[in-house]
Amino acid sequence: MSKILIRNAVKRYGDHTVIPNLNLEIKDGELFTLLGPSGCGKT
Repeated sequence: MSKILIRNAVKRYGDHTVIPNLNLEIKDGELFTLLGPSGCGKT
């Protein structure tokens, strides 16, 4: 069973696509870390 499921997510800033097709599945009991510099939009 998935705790977090993301399918075909897209992120754009105006006409600029920065994430064209995000698919992510985090299952119960799995650990996930999102790394990146301060201010890059991790939240």
